[in-house]
Amino acid sequence: MGTFSIGTGTVSALLVAEAAADPTFHVELNQDALNLLRRSREVVEETAASGQRVYGLNTLLGSGRDTDVEEKSLLAYQVQVVRYHNSGVGPYLDRAAARSVILARLIGFSRGGSGVRPETAAFYAELLNRGVFPAIPGEGSVGSSDLTQLAAVAAVALGEGEAFDASGLLVPGAKALADAGLQPLQPAAGEALALVSANAYSVGAGALALVRLRHLARLADVALSLSLETIARYDGGGNLTPFSPAIQAAKAVDGQGDSAAAVRRLLSGGWLEDVRPDVSVQDALSFRAAPQTHGAFRNVVSQLRSALEVELNGRGDNPLVDVGSGAMVSGGNFQPMQLALSFEGLRLALAHVGISSERRIAKLYPPQRAIRARHLAAASSEPGSASALIQEELPGLLWYSAAGLLAELKFLAAPATLGAPTLSADVEDHSTLAPLALQQLEKSIDAAEKLLAIEALTASYLLLEAEAAQPLGNGTGLVVGRLADVLADRPSAPELVERARTILREAVDQLFPETEEETP
Repeated sequence: MGTFSIGTGTVSALLVAEAAADPTFHVELNQDALNLLRRSREVVEETAASGQRVYGLNTLLGSGRDTDVEEKSLLAYQVQVVRYHNSGVGPYLDRAAARSVILARLIGFSRGGSGVRPETAAFYAELLNRGVFPAIPGEGSVGSSDLTQLAAVAAVALGEGEAFDASGLLVPGAKALADAGLQPLQPAAGEALALVSANAYSVGAGALALVRLRHLARLADVALSLSLETIARYDGGGNLTPFSPAIQAAKAVDGQGDSAAAVRRLLSGGWLEDVRPDVSVQDALSFRAAPQTHGAFRNVVSQLRSALEVELNGRGDNPLVDVGSGAMVSGGNFQPMQLALSFEGLRLALAHVGISSERRIAKLYPPQRAIRARHLAAASSEPGSASALIQEELPGLLWYSAAGLLAELKFLAAPATLGAPTLSADVEDHSTLAPLALQQLEKSIDAAEKLLAIEALTASYLLLEAEAAQPLGNGTGLVVGRLADVLADRPSAPELVERARTILREAVDQLFPETEEETP
Protein backbone atom coordinates (compact mmCIF):
# COMPACT_ATOMS: atom_id res chain seq x y z
CA MET A 1 0.00 0.00 0.00
CA GLY A 2 1.39 3.39 -1.00
CA THR A 3 0.96 6.68 0.85
CA PHE A 4 0.29 10.02 -0.80
CA SER A 5 1.05 12.81 1.65
CA ILE A 6 -0.33 16.10 0.32
CA GLY A 7 1.41 19.22 1.53
CA THR A 8 2.06 22.60 0.01
CA GLY A 9 4.91 21.45 -2.24
CA THR A 10 4.88 20.50 -5.89
CA VAL A 11 2.60 17.63 -6.88
CA SER A 12 3.48 15.25 -9.72
CA ALA A 13 0.84 14.30 -12.30
CA LEU A 14 2.32 10.80 -12.48
CA LEU A 15 1.91 10.30 -8.73
CA VAL A 16 -1.70 11.49 -8.98
CA ALA A 17 -2.33 8.89 -11.68
CA GLU A 18 -0.67 6.16 -9.63
CA ALA A 19 -2.70 6.94 -6.51
CA ALA A 20 -5.93 7.21 -8.50
CA ALA A 21 -5.40 3.87 -10.23
CA ASP A 22 -4.55 2.03 -7.00
CA PRO A 23 -7.43 1.99 -4.47
CA THR A 24 -5.08 0.77 -1.73
CA PHE A 25 -3.22 4.10 -1.70
CA HIS A 26 -3.62 5.99 1.57
CA VAL A 27 -4.06 9.73 1.11
CA GLU A 28 -3.38 12.27 3.84
CA LEU A 29 -2.95 16.01 4.33
CA ASN A 30 0.25 16.96 6.13
CA GLN A 31 0.49 19.68 8.72
CA ASP A 32 1.63 22.35 6.26
CA ALA A 33 -1.49 21.80 4.17
CA LEU A 34 -3.75 21.82 7.22
CA ASN A 35 -2.22 25.09 8.47
CA LEU A 36 -2.73 26.73 5.07
CA LEU A 37 -6.32 25.50 4.97
CA ARG A 38 -6.97 27.08 8.37
CA ARG A 39 -5.54 30.44 7.29
CA SER A 40 -7.53 30.29 4.06
CA ARG A 41 -10.76 29.59 5.93
CA GLU A 42 -10.10 32.48 8.30
CA VAL A 43 -9.99 34.83 5.30
CA VAL A 44 -13.39 33.53 4.15
CA GLU A 45 -14.98 33.99 7.57
CA GLU A 46 -13.50 37.47 8.04
CA THR A 47 -14.74 38.49 4.59
CA ALA A 48 -18.24 37.16 5.32
CA ALA A 49 -18.34 38.98 8.66
CA SER A 50 -17.34 42.25 6.98
CA GLY A 51 -20.48 42.27 4.86
CA GLN A 52 -18.50 42.53 1.63
CA ARG A 53 -20.33 41.12 -1.38
CA VAL A 54 -18.38 38.15 -2.75
CA TYR A 55 -19.40 35.91 -5.63
CA GLY A 56 -20.78 32.58 -4.43
CA LEU A 57 -20.16 33.40 -0.78
CA ASN A 58 -23.18 35.62 -0.31
CA THR A 59 -24.44 36.00 -3.91
CA LEU A 60 -26.07 33.73 -6.42
CA LEU A 61 -24.03 32.21 -9.25
CA GLY A 62 -23.73 32.79 -13.00
CA SER A 63 -26.18 35.36 -14.27
CA GLY A 64 -27.36 35.87 -10.67
CA ARG A 65 -23.94 37.07 -9.61
CA ASP A 66 -25.23 40.42 -8.36
CA THR A 67 -28.15 39.02 -6.37
CA ASP A 68 -27.51 38.72 -2.65
CA VAL A 69 -28.26 35.64 -0.56
CA GLU A 70 -29.67 36.45 2.87
CA GLU A 71 -27.45 35.41 5.76
CA LYS A 72 -30.16 33.21 7.25
CA SER A 73 -30.32 31.24 3.97
CA LEU A 74 -26.57 30.72 3.45
CA LEU A 75 -26.39 27.16 4.79
CA ALA A 76 -29.48 26.00 2.93
CA TYR A 77 -28.04 27.66 -0.18
CA GLN A 78 -25.00 25.37 -0.01
CA VAL A 79 -27.18 22.30 -0.47
CA GLN A 80 -29.14 24.02 -3.23
CA VAL A 81 -25.90 24.76 -5.15
CA VAL A 82 -24.85 21.10 -5.07
CA ARG A 83 -28.29 19.84 -6.11
CA TYR A 84 -28.56 22.41 -8.90
CA HIS A 85 -25.21 21.48 -10.42
CA ASN A 86 -25.65 17.72 -10.09
CA SER A 87 -26.96 17.52 -13.65
CA GLY A 88 -24.46 15.40 -15.57
CA VAL A 89 -25.50 12.74 -18.06
CA GLY A 90 -23.92 9.83 -19.89
CA PRO A 91 -21.93 6.78 -18.77
CA TYR A 92 -20.43 6.84 -15.29
CA LEU A 93 -16.69 7.16 -14.80
CA ASP A 94 -14.81 4.02 -13.79
CA ARG A 95 -13.28 3.72 -10.33
CA ALA A 96 -9.83 5.03 -11.28
CA ALA A 97 -11.31 8.10 -13.00
CA ALA A 98 -13.69 8.75 -10.10
CA ARG A 99 -10.79 8.54 -7.65
CA SER A 100 -8.79 10.90 -9.86
CA VAL A 101 -11.57 13.51 -9.67
CA ILE A 102 -11.72 13.37 -5.86
CA LEU A 103 -7.93 13.39 -5.54
CA ALA A 104 -7.45 16.31 -7.92
CA ARG A 105 -10.04 18.35 -6.03
CA LEU A 106 -8.42 17.48 -2.69
CA ILE A 107 -5.08 18.68 -4.02
CA GLY A 108 -6.83 21.86 -5.15
CA PHE A 109 -8.12 22.43 -1.62
CA SER A 110 -4.56 22.05 -0.29
CA ARG A 111 -3.31 24.98 -2.38
CA GLY A 112 -5.22 27.38 -0.11
CA GLY A 113 -7.31 29.14 -2.72
CA SER A 114 -10.69 27.55 -2.03
CA GLY A 115 -11.32 28.57 1.57
CA VAL A 116 -12.77 25.22 2.64
CA ARG A 117 -12.39 24.12 6.24
CA PRO A 118 -9.62 21.60 7.06
CA GLU A 119 -12.29 19.08 8.07
CA THR A 120 -13.93 19.37 4.65
CA ALA A 121 -10.67 18.63 2.90
CA ALA A 122 -10.03 15.75 5.31
CA PHE A 123 -13.48 14.38 4.48
CA TYR A 124 -12.50 14.13 0.80
CA ALA A 125 -9.35 12.27 1.81
CA GLU A 126 -11.53 9.80 3.71
CA LEU A 127 -13.74 9.27 0.66
CA LEU A 128 -10.61 7.93 -1.03
CA ASN A 129 -9.23 6.02 1.92
CA ARG A 130 -12.52 4.27 2.69
CA GLY A 131 -13.28 3.32 -0.88
CA VAL A 132 -16.34 5.50 -1.50
CA PHE A 133 -17.00 5.35 -5.26
CA PRO A 134 -19.38 8.14 -6.36
CA ALA A 135 -21.39 7.60 -9.54
CA ILE A 136 -20.05 10.45 -11.69
CA PRO A 137 -21.65 11.00 -15.11
CA GLY A 138 -18.95 11.68 -17.68
CA GLU A 139 -20.83 14.30 -19.71
CA GLY A 140 -22.07 17.75 -18.78
CA SER A 141 -19.00 19.95 -18.33
CA VAL A 142 -18.12 22.63 -20.89
CA GLY A 143 -14.68 23.12 -19.38
CA SER A 144 -15.27 26.26 -17.36
CA SER A 145 -14.91 24.20 -14.21
CA ASP A 146 -16.12 20.60 -14.31
CA LEU A 147 -19.24 21.56 -12.41
CA THR A 148 -21.45 18.54 -13.05
CA GLN A 149 -18.79 15.93 -12.31
CA LEU A 150 -17.74 17.62 -9.09
CA ALA A 151 -21.36 18.13 -8.03
CA ALA A 152 -21.88 14.36 -8.32
CA VAL A 153 -19.03 13.88 -5.81
CA ALA A 154 -20.31 16.65 -3.56
CA ALA A 155 -23.82 15.17 -3.59
CA VAL A 156 -22.49 11.89 -2.20
CA ALA A 157 -20.42 13.79 0.38
CA LEU A 158 -23.66 15.45 1.54
CA GLY A 159 -25.38 12.07 1.79
CA GLU A 160 -27.28 12.48 -1.45
CA GLY A 161 -26.61 11.37 -5.03
CA GLU A 162 -25.56 7.84 -5.91
CA ALA A 163 -22.47 5.68 -5.56
CA PHE A 164 -21.31 2.16 -6.35
CA ASP A 165 -21.07 -0.39 -3.57
CA ALA A 166 -18.35 -3.04 -3.28
CA SER A 167 -20.22 -5.34 -5.67
CA GLY A 168 -20.62 -2.64 -8.30
CA LEU A 169 -24.31 -1.93 -7.70
CA LEU A 170 -25.68 1.61 -7.61
CA VAL A 171 -26.76 2.61 -4.11
CA PRO A 172 -27.87 5.91 -2.52
CA GLY A 173 -25.00 8.14 -1.51
CA ALA A 174 -26.13 8.04 2.10
CA LYS A 175 -25.77 4.26 2.17
CA ALA A 176 -22.31 4.45 0.59
CA LEU A 177 -21.21 6.84 3.34
CA ALA A 178 -22.75 4.70 6.07
CA ASP A 179 -21.08 1.57 4.72
CA ALA A 180 -17.76 3.46 4.88
CA GLY A 181 -18.42 4.63 8.43
CA LEU A 182 -18.82 8.29 7.46
CA GLN A 183 -21.44 10.85 8.45
CA PRO A 184 -22.64 13.24 5.71
CA LEU A 185 -20.70 16.47 5.34
CA GLN A 186 -22.42 19.67 6.50
CA PRO A 187 -21.02 22.41 4.21
CA ALA A 188 -20.28 25.85 5.64
CA ALA A 189 -20.88 29.15 3.87
CA GLY A 190 -19.08 29.35 0.53
CA GLU A 191 -18.00 25.71 0.57
CA ALA A 192 -20.54 24.44 -1.96
CA LEU A 193 -19.05 26.56 -4.72
CA ALA A 194 -15.55 25.42 -3.72
CA LEU A 195 -16.69 21.79 -3.93
CA VAL A 196 -18.07 22.07 -7.47
CA SER A 197 -16.02 24.81 -9.13
CA ALA A 198 -12.73 23.29 -10.34
CA ASN A 199 -11.30 21.34 -13.26
CA ALA A 200 -10.73 18.18 -11.25
CA TYR A 201 -12.20 15.85 -13.88
CA SER A 202 -10.07 17.23 -16.72
CA VAL A 203 -6.98 17.26 -14.50
CA GLY A 204 -7.49 13.93 -12.74
CA ALA A 205 -8.57 11.88 -15.76
CA GLY A 206 -5.99 13.77 -17.80
CA ALA A 207 -3.27 12.43 -15.48
CA LEU A 208 -4.52 8.89 -16.15
CA ALA A 209 -4.37 9.62 -19.90
CA LEU A 210 -0.80 10.90 -19.48
CA VAL A 211 0.34 7.49 -18.25
CA ARG A 212 -1.23 5.78 -21.27
CA LEU A 213 0.36 8.32 -23.62
CA ARG A 214 3.81 7.73 -22.17
CA HIS A 215 3.29 4.02 -22.82
CA LEU A 216 2.20 4.76 -26.39
CA ALA A 217 5.36 6.76 -27.05
CA ARG A 218 7.45 3.69 -26.23
CA LEU A 219 5.09 1.28 -27.99
CA ALA A 220 5.43 3.31 -31.19
CA ASP A 221 9.20 2.80 -31.11
CA VAL A 222 8.77 -0.93 -30.43
CA ALA A 223 6.42 -1.36 -33.41
CA LEU A 224 8.78 0.65 -35.62
CA SER A 225 11.77 -1.46 -34.58
CA LEU A 226 9.92 -4.69 -35.38
CA SER A 227 9.01 -3.34 -38.81
CA LEU A 228 12.62 -2.36 -39.46
CA GLU A 229 13.68 -5.93 -38.67
CA THR A 230 11.01 -7.19 -41.08
CA ILE A 231 11.74 -5.03 -44.11
CA ALA A 232 15.42 -5.91 -43.71
CA ARG A 233 14.56 -9.57 -44.27
CA TYR A 234 11.94 -9.21 -46.99
CA ASP A 235 12.71 -6.01 -48.85
CA GLY A 236 16.39 -5.18 -48.39
CA GLY A 237 15.54 -2.27 -46.07
CA GLY A 238 16.24 -1.58 -42.42
CA ASN A 239 18.83 1.16 -42.89
CA LEU A 240 19.68 2.48 -39.42
CA THR A 241 21.63 5.59 -40.39
CA PRO A 242 18.58 7.85 -39.80
CA PHE A 243 18.70 6.71 -36.17
CA SER A 244 22.40 7.47 -35.71
CA PRO A 245 23.62 9.89 -33.04
CA ALA A 246 25.08 12.08 -35.80
CA ILE A 247 21.68 12.62 -37.42
CA GLN A 248 19.97 13.20 -34.08
CA ALA A 249 22.61 15.69 -32.96
CA ALA A 250 22.08 17.72 -36.13
CA LYS A 251 18.61 18.91 -35.10
CA ALA A 252 17.63 19.49 -31.50
CA VAL A 253 13.94 18.55 -31.55
CA ASP A 254 12.80 17.52 -28.08
CA GLY A 255 12.01 13.83 -27.99
CA GLN A 256 13.49 12.97 -31.40
CA GLY A 257 16.84 11.82 -30.04
CA ASP A 258 15.06 9.83 -27.32
CA SER A 259 12.98 7.98 -29.91
CA ALA A 260 16.01 7.18 -32.07
CA ALA A 261 17.97 6.01 -29.03
CA ALA A 262 15.07 3.75 -28.04
CA VAL A 263 15.13 2.14 -31.51
CA ARG A 264 18.90 1.62 -31.34
CA ARG A 265 18.50 0.04 -27.92
CA LEU A 266 15.73 -2.30 -29.10
CA LEU A 267 17.82 -3.41 -32.10
CA SER A 268 21.11 -3.72 -30.20
CA GLY A 269 22.72 -7.14 -30.40
CA GLY A 270 20.96 -8.00 -33.66
CA TRP A 271 22.10 -8.21 -37.24
CA LEU A 272 20.81 -4.75 -38.21
CA GLU A 273 23.61 -3.18 -36.19
CA ASP A 274 26.15 -4.33 -38.80
CA VAL A 275 26.06 -2.26 -41.98
CA ARG A 276 25.06 -4.53 -44.89
CA PRO A 277 26.54 -3.67 -48.28
CA ASP A 278 23.25 -4.45 -50.03
CA VAL A 279 20.97 -2.49 -47.69
CA SER A 280 18.73 0.11 -49.33
CA VAL A 281 20.25 3.58 -49.36
CA GLN A 282 17.05 5.02 -47.91
CA ASP A 283 13.88 3.49 -46.53
CA ALA A 284 10.45 5.11 -46.92
CA LEU A 285 9.73 8.15 -44.80
CA SER A 286 7.44 6.18 -42.48
CA PHE A 287 10.67 4.44 -41.37
CA ARG A 288 13.36 7.02 -42.06
CA ALA A 289 11.57 10.03 -40.54
CA ALA A 290 9.87 8.11 -37.72
CA PRO A 291 12.14 9.65 -35.02
CA GLN A 292 10.94 13.06 -36.12
CA THR A 293 7.28 12.00 -35.89
CA HIS A 294 7.62 9.97 -32.71
CA GLY A 295 9.84 12.64 -31.16
CA ALA A 296 7.30 15.37 -31.84
CA PHE A 297 4.66 13.19 -30.22
CA ARG A 298 6.88 12.69 -27.16
CA ASN A 299 7.33 16.44 -26.96
CA VAL A 300 3.57 17.07 -26.95
CA VAL A 301 3.16 14.40 -24.25
CA SER A 302 5.70 16.31 -22.15
CA GLN A 303 3.71 19.49 -22.72
CA LEU A 304 0.61 17.75 -21.40
CA ARG A 305 2.45 16.81 -18.23
CA SER A 306 3.51 20.43 -17.78
CA ALA A 307 -0.05 21.66 -18.35
CA LEU A 308 -1.45 19.14 -15.84
CA GLU A 309 1.08 20.17 -13.22
CA VAL A 310 0.28 23.85 -13.74
CA GLU A 311 -3.32 23.01 -12.84
CA LEU A 312 -2.45 20.66 -9.97
CA ASN A 313 -0.07 23.12 -8.34
CA GLY A 314 -2.01 26.29 -9.09
CA ARG A 315 -5.11 27.86 -7.56
CA GLY A 316 -7.99 27.73 -10.01
CA ASP A 317 -10.67 28.84 -7.57
CA ASN A 318 -13.18 31.63 -8.17
CA PRO A 319 -13.40 33.57 -6.00
CA LEU A 320 -9.76 33.05 -5.08
CA VAL A 321 -8.84 33.22 -1.42
CA ASP A 322 -5.56 35.12 -1.41
CA VAL A 323 -4.06 34.32 1.96
CA GLY A 324 -1.23 36.81 1.50
CA SER A 325 -3.49 39.83 1.18
CA GLY A 326 -6.36 38.44 3.22
CA ALA A 327 -8.79 39.11 0.37
CA MET A 328 -11.19 37.15 -1.80
CA VAL A 329 -10.74 38.05 -5.46
CA SER A 330 -12.78 37.19 -8.54
CA GLY A 331 -10.92 35.89 -11.57
CA GLY A 332 -10.80 33.36 -14.40
CA ASN A 333 -8.24 30.77 -13.30
CA PHE A 334 -10.91 28.07 -13.64
CA GLN A 335 -10.51 28.30 -17.42
CA PRO A 336 -7.92 25.55 -18.26
CA MET A 337 -7.11 26.71 -21.78
CA GLN A 338 -3.53 25.44 -21.84
CA LEU A 339 -4.69 22.00 -20.74
CA ALA A 340 -7.50 21.91 -23.30
CA LEU A 341 -5.11 22.80 -26.12
CA SER A 342 -2.73 20.06 -24.96
CA PHE A 343 -5.55 17.54 -25.31
CA GLU A 344 -6.26 18.94 -28.78
CA GLY A 345 -2.63 18.81 -29.95
CA LEU A 346 -2.13 15.25 -28.76
CA ARG A 347 -4.96 13.93 -30.91
CA LEU A 348 -3.36 15.52 -33.95
CA ALA A 349 0.06 14.11 -33.00
CA LEU A 350 -1.43 10.64 -32.50
CA ALA A 351 -2.96 10.80 -35.97
CA HIS A 352 0.50 11.41 -37.44
CA VAL A 353 1.93 8.50 -35.46
CA GLY A 354 -0.93 6.42 -36.82
CA ILE A 355 -0.30 7.47 -40.42
CA SER A 356 3.31 6.29 -40.21
CA SER A 357 2.30 3.02 -38.56
CA GLU A 358 -0.38 2.21 -41.14
CA ARG A 359 2.03 2.96 -44.01
CA ARG A 360 4.57 0.59 -42.51
CA ILE A 361 1.89 -2.11 -42.16
CA ALA A 362 1.04 -1.61 -45.84
CA LYS A 363 4.67 -2.34 -46.78
CA LEU A 364 4.52 -5.57 -44.78
CA TYR A 365 1.53 -6.83 -46.76
CA PRO A 366 3.34 -8.21 -49.87
CA PRO A 367 5.35 -10.71 -47.79
CA GLN A 368 2.10 -11.89 -46.21
CA ARG A 369 0.66 -12.61 -49.64
CA ALA A 370 3.80 -14.54 -50.60
CA ILE A 371 3.59 -16.62 -47.42
CA ARG A 372 -0.08 -17.33 -48.03
CA ALA A 373 0.72 -18.47 -51.58
CA ARG A 374 3.44 -20.74 -50.21
CA HIS A 375 1.05 -22.25 -47.69
CA LEU A 376 -1.61 -22.73 -50.37
CA ALA A 377 0.87 -24.48 -52.66
CA ALA A 378 1.88 -26.79 -49.83
CA ALA A 379 -1.75 -27.54 -49.07
CA SER A 380 -2.54 -28.38 -52.69
CA SER A 381 0.25 -30.97 -52.71
CA GLU A 382 -1.27 -32.78 -49.73
CA PRO A 383 -4.89 -33.68 -50.53
CA GLY A 384 -7.28 -33.84 -47.59
CA SER A 385 -5.32 -31.46 -45.35
CA ALA A 386 -5.80 -28.16 -47.18
CA SER A 387 -8.10 -26.49 -44.64
CA ALA A 388 -5.70 -27.11 -41.79
CA LEU A 389 -2.62 -26.02 -43.69
CA ILE A 390 -3.99 -22.67 -44.82
CA GLN A 391 -5.29 -21.64 -41.41
CA GLU A 392 -3.03 -18.64 -40.89
CA GLU A 393 -1.70 -17.53 -37.52
CA LEU A 394 -2.30 -13.91 -38.56
CA PRO A 395 -5.76 -12.87 -39.81
CA GLY A 396 -5.32 -11.82 -43.42
CA LEU A 397 -7.06 -8.43 -43.38
CA LEU A 398 -5.65 -6.89 -40.21
CA TRP A 399 -4.21 -4.20 -42.47
CA TYR A 400 -7.79 -3.20 -43.32
CA SER A 401 -8.61 -2.95 -39.63
CA ALA A 402 -5.53 -0.78 -39.23
CA ALA A 403 -6.73 1.45 -42.06
CA GLY A 404 -10.10 1.81 -40.32
CA LEU A 405 -8.41 2.73 -37.05
CA LEU A 406 -6.33 5.34 -38.86
CA ALA A 407 -9.48 6.86 -40.34
CA GLU A 408 -10.86 7.08 -36.80
CA LEU A 409 -7.67 8.78 -35.58
CA LYS A 410 -7.91 11.36 -38.36
CA PHE A 411 -11.57 12.02 -37.54
CA LEU A 412 -10.79 12.41 -33.84
CA ALA A 413 -8.02 14.91 -34.60
CA ALA A 414 -10.60 17.59 -35.47
CA PRO A 415 -10.86 20.49 -32.99
CA ALA A 416 -13.17 19.93 -30.05
CA THR A 417 -12.59 23.13 -28.08
CA LEU A 418 -14.19 25.58 -30.51
CA GLY A 419 -17.77 24.43 -30.20
CA ALA A 420 -19.06 25.72 -26.88
CA PRO A 421 -22.11 28.02 -27.01
CA THR A 422 -22.59 30.97 -24.68
CA LEU A 423 -24.37 30.16 -21.43
CA SER A 424 -25.96 31.76 -18.36
CA ALA A 425 -27.50 34.81 -20.06
CA ASP A 426 -24.30 35.37 -22.05
CA VAL A 427 -22.22 35.87 -18.89
CA GLU A 428 -20.37 32.62 -19.53
CA ASP A 429 -19.61 33.45 -23.15
CA HIS A 430 -16.46 31.37 -23.65
CA SER A 431 -15.59 27.85 -22.55
CA THR A 432 -12.69 25.49 -23.19
CA LEU A 433 -14.57 22.19 -23.64
CA ALA A 434 -11.52 20.56 -22.05
CA PRO A 435 -13.54 17.48 -20.95
CA LEU A 436 -14.73 16.83 -24.51
CA ALA A 437 -11.19 17.26 -25.82
CA LEU A 438 -10.01 14.77 -23.17
CA GLN A 439 -12.72 12.23 -23.99
CA GLN A 440 -11.83 12.41 -27.68
CA LEU A 441 -8.18 11.94 -26.71
CA GLU A 442 -9.05 8.82 -24.71
CA LYS A 443 -10.69 7.39 -27.85
CA SER A 444 -7.61 8.30 -29.87
CA ILE A 445 -5.35 6.55 -27.37
CA ASP A 446 -7.42 3.39 -27.64
CA ALA A 447 -7.40 3.44 -31.45
CA ALA A 448 -3.66 4.17 -31.65
CA GLU A 449 -2.80 1.37 -29.25
CA LYS A 450 -4.78 -1.12 -31.36
CA LEU A 451 -3.13 0.16 -34.55
CA LEU A 452 0.39 -0.18 -33.13
CA ALA A 453 -0.47 -3.64 -31.79
CA ILE A 454 -1.48 -4.67 -35.31
CA GLU A 455 1.85 -3.42 -36.64
CA ALA A 456 3.74 -5.33 -33.95
CA LEU A 457 1.73 -8.50 -34.63
CA THR A 458 2.21 -8.26 -38.38
CA ALA A 459 5.96 -7.73 -38.13
CA SER A 460 6.36 -10.47 -35.52
CA TYR A 461 4.44 -12.97 -37.65
CA LEU A 462 6.64 -12.25 -40.66
CA LEU A 463 9.79 -12.51 -38.59
CA LEU A 464 8.67 -15.90 -37.30
CA GLU A 465 7.93 -17.02 -40.89
CA ALA A 466 11.19 -15.71 -42.36
CA GLU A 467 13.15 -18.41 -44.19
CA ALA A 468 16.53 -16.77 -43.60
CA ALA A 469 17.09 -16.72 -39.86
CA GLN A 470 19.08 -13.75 -38.58
CA PRO A 471 19.58 -12.71 -34.95
CA LEU A 472 16.99 -10.22 -33.71
CA GLY A 473 17.82 -7.28 -31.49
CA ASN A 474 17.73 -7.80 -27.76
CA GLY A 475 14.51 -5.81 -27.42
CA THR A 476 12.77 -6.90 -30.62
CA GLY A 477 13.66 -10.52 -29.90
CA LEU A 478 11.97 -10.32 -26.51
CA VAL A 479 8.77 -8.89 -28.07
CA VAL A 480 8.65 -11.43 -30.89
CA GLY A 481 9.08 -14.23 -28.36
CA ARG A 482 6.16 -12.94 -26.30
CA LEU A 483 3.87 -12.49 -29.31
CA ALA A 484 4.80 -15.88 -30.80
CA ASP A 485 2.74 -17.70 -28.19
CA VAL A 486 -0.46 -15.76 -28.80
CA LEU A 487 -0.02 -16.08 -32.59
CA ALA A 488 0.40 -19.84 -32.23
CA ASP A 489 -2.95 -20.06 -30.40
CA ARG A 490 -4.72 -18.67 -33.51
CA PRO A 491 -7.37 -16.72 -31.57
CA SER A 492 -10.01 -14.61 -33.30
CA ALA A 493 -8.84 -11.23 -34.58
CA PRO A 494 -10.42 -9.21 -31.73
CA GLU A 495 -8.96 -11.52 -29.10
CA LEU A 496 -5.59 -11.56 -30.84
CA VAL A 497 -5.31 -7.76 -30.79
CA GLU A 498 -6.50 -7.48 -27.18
CA ARG A 499 -4.09 -10.14 -25.96
CA ALA A 500 -1.30 -8.47 -27.92
CA ARG A 501 -2.08 -5.14 -26.26
CA THR A 502 -1.69 -6.73 -22.84
CA ILE A 503 1.53 -8.50 -23.81
CA LEU A 504 2.96 -5.33 -25.31
CA ARG A 505 2.15 -3.28 -22.19
CA GLU A 506 4.08 -5.78 -20.10
CA ALA A 507 6.96 -5.94 -22.59
CA VAL A 508 7.22 -2.15 -22.84
CA ASP A 509 7.28 -1.86 -19.04
CA GLN A 510 10.10 -4.41 -18.93
CA LEU A 511 12.10 -2.79 -21.72
CA PHE A 512 11.59 0.79 -20.55
CA PRO A 513 11.18 0.94 -16.76
CA GLU A 514 9.19 4.07 -15.89
CA THR A 515 10.94 6.85 -14.00
CA GLU A 516 9.68 10.25 -12.95
CA GLU A 517 12.46 12.15 -14.66
CA GLU A 518 12.69 10.60 -18.10
CA THR A 519 11.09 11.99 -21.22
CA PRO A 520 8.37 9.59 -22.45
